Amino acid sequence: MTIQETMDQFLGGLKEKSADFPHLMELFTTCYTNTLDTTVKRMENNTTHVITGDIPAMWLRDSAAQLRPYIFLAKENEEVRELIAGLVRRQFLYICIDEYANAFNDSPSGACWEKDDSNQNPWVWERKFEVDSLCYPIQLAYLLWKNTGCTTQFNEDFQKGIQKILTVFRTEQYHEEKSAYRFCRNNGYYRDTLSREGRGALVKSGTGLIWSGFRPSDDACTYGYLIPSNMFAVTVLGYLEEIEKEIYQNQEIAEAAKALKEEVHAAIETIGKTFTEEFGMVYAYETDGFGMYDLMDDANVPSLLAMDYLGYPADREIAANTRRFLLSEANPFYFKGTKAAGIGSPHTPSNYIWHIAMAIQGLTEEDSAEKRRILESMAATTGGKGVMHEGFCCEDDTKYTREWFSWANAMYAELFLDYMGYKLEK
Repeated sequence: MTIQETMDQFLGGLKEKSADFPHLMELFTTCYTNTLDTTVKRMENNTTHVITGDIPAMWLRDSAAQLRPYIFLAKENEEVRELIAGLVRRQFLYICIDEYANAFNDSPSGACWEKDDSNQNPWVWERKFEVDSLCYPIQLAYLLWKNTGCTTQFNEDFQKGIQKILTVFRTEQYHEEKSAYRFCRNNGYYRDTLSREGRGALVKSGTGLIWSGFRPSDDACTYGYLIPSNMFAVTVLGYLEEIEKEIYQNQEIAEAAKALKEEVHAAIETIGKTFTEEFGMVYAYETDGFGMYDLMDDANVPSLLAMDYLGYPADREIAANTRRFLLSEANPFYFKGTKAAGIGSPHTPSNYIWHIAMAIQGLTEEDSAEKRRILESMAATTGGKGVMHEGFCCEDDTKYTREWFSWANAMYAELFLDYMGYKLEK
């Protein structure tokens, strides 16, 4: 069958099962087909380039999240499998070009968000170092393999890229002493650049945590050890250990991944948490290793709210405490209004909730009725456009950011599929 025929068959089956809530199914259909219809470009070298939507570049993070819901189609259709495998191949091609960059052009055109002082090359749209940018491609490669058996994503570039990723992670455990990475942007906005001539705020080296210059929102970290990104690294390093053992039979890389995974995990459970009077012990969003903590959460994934979704083996009591904190007004970026309640981001205006965070709240919720409530809330806050957005005002959803944001559409689709009983093997 063609991709379209497989899609039609899949949607037809879901339509029958969702007869009691056709409005949610209609929105799902729009969101689910959006990425495939509007952001995917097949390249001549059998790779797949995926733009974010209204920004004409490919983010390593966004692109993985945009195609991940199609793994359910890939189980039935070889062309979809190759489409996703082609994205993984493209991601690792880019990582081999620049392992510190977060977003890329489809050719060495020199196009960029802004001319930064960051050793940028013509392939790179933006060179903000974000730990999660190196985690998402591993996650997608692993999930595609485990759920469909596809292995064509595991090529020579994958192994070269993995070596670069492991080297970067080890280097950035000692950012102050070993890292040559710098990022300066001269637009005057403090969240868009790193302090101390591009090095970022001082952190304590040798803690076991991996330094990140920027958050998954593309905002600069306040403290360089971003705990949710380190949590994600723990998960994907476990994936990598399995890939290296079973696909490549490379025990050396498998052991290196395992050792780093255990080191980062131990560090999170040692210095990635702090005590609060109201909620008890909670995981922090960021720390510097010297005893300073940022207690908050950001809608972008990886987030603290997403720790279970990402597969992090958290302390259950601390995770429960953290969730209570995050979904309360003690979290400075939790907003509640007449239209909705949920987590936003310092990346967008105050009182703007993100659809991505609402989806993550639903995906990490065990109660089916609560999942349904969140789906209904998401459907009721499209600003009349019938698609998801980045952030929207909790008092007036016609005020929103990003008209065309494929990642948010993919997250609504994931939550809908989860509600309908579709789960990926992780």
